[in-house]
Amino acid sequence: MKLLRKILFPIVPIYYVVTWMRNWFYDLGVFKSKSYNLPVICVGNLSTGGTGKSPMIELLIRVLKDSYQVATLSRGYKRETQGFRLADNSDTAKTLGDEPFQFFSKFYNDVQIAVDSNRQRGIENLISLPKKPDVILLDDAFQHRKVAAGFNILLTTYHDLYADDWVLPTGNLREPKQGAKRAQLIVVTKCPNDISDSEKEQIILKLKPEANQNVFFSSIDYSEVVFSEDTSRDLLSLENFTLVTGIANASPLVLHLKNNGLQFEHLNFPDHHAFTDADISRLGQQKLLLTTEKDFMRLKGFENLREKLFYLPIKAVVHEHEVFKQHVLNYVKSGN
Repeated sequence: MKLLRKILFPIVPIYYVVTWMRNWFYDLGVFKSKSYNLPVICVGNLSTGGTGKSPMIELLIRVLKDSYQVATLSRGYKRETQGFRLADNSDTAKTLGDEPFQFFSKFYNDVQIAVDSNRQRGIENLISLPKKPDVILLDDAFQHRKVAAGFNILLTTYHDLYADDWVLPTGNLREPKQGAKRAQLIVVTKCPNDISDSEKEQIILKLKPEANQNVFFSSIDYSEVVFSEDTSRDLLSLENFTLVTGIANASPLVLHLKNNGLQFEHLNFPDHHAFTDADISRLGQQKLLLTTEKDFMRLKGFENLREKLFYLPIKAVVHEHEVFKQHVLNYVKSGN
């Protein structure tokens, strides 16, 4: 794959120009963006995935849900349904997509969870509901410029900063790094818990934020307890298990488990992998399975895995949480 990306380097300038011109036309108003008279917060990235968007959406839900009626709107990647869909108790990962179903499973009493690949249509359906949301969270919509979100949170990972990357196909950027200027907040995710102030300063210098942008740093908080459909166990009690991942970058999780002295086999599938009958049969032969919360949404419906399948919850922890929270609340309080 690395060799192929190098071979495709001559395509990089073409991709760069096409995506740069698209953004330029939106900036000029040639391509139209639609604004809304309620707060819309977009969480996204410049790269192709694995920056921690789902934990950030969940963090925002926790910040807002006690004071506001919150709705999330996602594309619903790889779902088996079409058009706008508002989650209810009949839904599964197949009808919503794994990440929206994860949001629904955790916050169904507090938050409206919707999916629609057409973000304008999705927002218009949400604001026409009898219980209209006060604020809408757009999941993975930084490049969906047909909607002009009032507040953009751009994520980039500690080990793979967008400042060090190239656009596709040689690099992982969906658009030129100048696109970062559209964000109000930039969050460097998956940082070591002990990252120093001096290292943060060096990263900020590398990212070169605009005067109106604020840069924050966040880490992953791993639960000490793993959960199944019916029970829970201490993470450190697991022995000789099989780790099953279908996410963009499993390296931080693998490192966390190894740092805790756990012994395991790792079955690593592509991001949003649709598990086949053969996959499920193979997993059913394992003694004990540990997976991510997102993957659990797709695997928990298989009866032969029920007694052996556990997931490890994670949370995003912003290092200056109260300052970050106040930026978000100030925007929402402004009303648009």
